[in-house]
Formats: sequence, structure tokens, C-alpha cells
Amino acid sequence: MTPAGGGGGGAGPARSQQDRRQLIAEQVVRHGTVSVAWLARTTGVSVMTVHRDLDALAGRGVLRRFRGGVSALPTSVFESSLDYRAGVRVAEKDALARVAAALVEPGMSVMLDDSSSALALARLLPGKVPLTVLTNARRVIDVLADCEEIRLIALGGEYSHTHDSFLGGACVESIEALSVDLVVVSTSAMNTRLTFHQEPDVVLVKRAMLASAARRVLLMDHSKIPRTALHRVCPVAGFEHVVVDEGVDRGLVAELREQVADVRVAALD
Repeated sequence: MTPAGGGGGGAGPARSQQDRRQLIAEQVVRHGTVSVAWLARTTGVSVMTVHRDLDALAGRGVLRRFRGGVSALPTSVFESSLDYRAGVRVAEKDALARVAAALVEPGMSVMLDDSSSALALARLLPGKVPLTVLTNARRVIDVLADCEEIRLIALGGEYSHTHDSFLGGACVESIEALSVDLVVVSTSAMNTRLTFHQEPDVVLVKRAMLASAARRVLLMDHSKIPRTALHRVCPVAGFEHVVVDEGVDRGLVAELREQVADVRVAALD
């Protein structure tokens, strides 16, 4: 139940609740199954605090509890939970959004997927008006609904509680009827040649979005690089712009630049 080596790097300095819960989730996903006692040693907090953290994470569908320990839910559930994704690496996603915003010009039609990185960009778009914004993400709609200078088009389909967005065949069909200036997406994993996602329904929507746009932008924080997932989305070379944060290894950035002419590294404030 306890990972080999037992230590996990020690407790280190005190962590915020959000950082600690992120660490717990990542350790469980990395090791598969861990004990509560090991998590307490790793995070440097009491067993009771770990129990409270695990209750919160289990309630959000991130982890599965059992007596004395905790295990990861299937990767698709853990990595797709918008409630979880929206609360982690916020600074990195905000940095990616600031760089991506420089690619948006007034008068454009911009399509956003249901990623938390695209949601961060949506919050900046009222400063780029007038715009037409198209999205399948309910939270993006909420962010932009009151901006009168943004023509907002919702891409319908079957509602996904996990993603808080609309997916399925109806969504793909509505996208295929459109042509936009710019599409901005993120995905769960990439290496220097391919992008990946663990859910086929999401892959189909992202592919349709990418096919609908004159220019394609990929936003990826360092935790997703280099990684793979079950389904291939598209080659990295299919994007005109790739934006990563400064946590990505410089060697990987150099390899990405062999595939894409415009690779931008977002600096954290």
C-alpha cells in the first residue's frame, strides 16, 4: 500500500490547503494506492487533516477511499474533473492566457474549448472587443454572457457534468457547420510530436474545432509535457501557435520549435 522508498521527499515547509490537496491527488495517481499514514508523512500534517483532505477530494470525484487508504479513480475521471482542473496550476494557466490573448484581435471570431486554460483566456476577452466567441463550455458562457460587445454562440450537445460542457454528435455537427478565425484548445497530454486525450467524445469535439479554424492555438502547462494518454488528438505540427509555461524543459521547447514555427513560453508573474 505504501510506495517503495516510503518517504516521498519529506514534509518540507507548510503547504496551503489547496497545494496540499493537489499534492495528495498527484501522489495517489502516481502510485495508484497509498495509505493515509504515508500521505500524512509526505505532506507533514496530521492523519486527521489528511482524512479531511481525502473526504474533500473523494467528494469531488477525484479519489476513491477505502479503510486505511485511498486509490485513484480511472484516469478519465481524475483528469477530466473541471472542478479539480480549475483549481490547480492557476498561475500557470493565467500566464498562458495572457500570452494567448496577444493573438486575439478585435473583430475576430474565436472558438474556445472546455479546458480550464481556455476558461482563463475567456476572462481576458472583454478587453479585446468586439469579438464573436463560440464555445461548448458552460463556464465560458457564464464569464462572457454580460459583455454586450461579444457576440456569444453556444455550441450545443449532450451536457457533461464532469466537464461542465456540451459534447457528443450534436456538438460536433454544430462545429462542422462553422468557420472561425482562431481556435484555442488545451488537452490532457502531449509529447513533442503528438497531443492526446483520454476520452473519445472529447477528442472528436477537439478535432472538429481544430478543423473549423484558420489558425490553431494550443495551451499547455508543464504538468502535461511530456505525457501520453489513450487517444491521439492531432500532431503538434497541426498548430500554428503553441504556448507553454516556463516550467517546461528547455530541451523540449527546442524540440517543439522543430514542429511549430511559433512556440511561446509564458513567464509567471
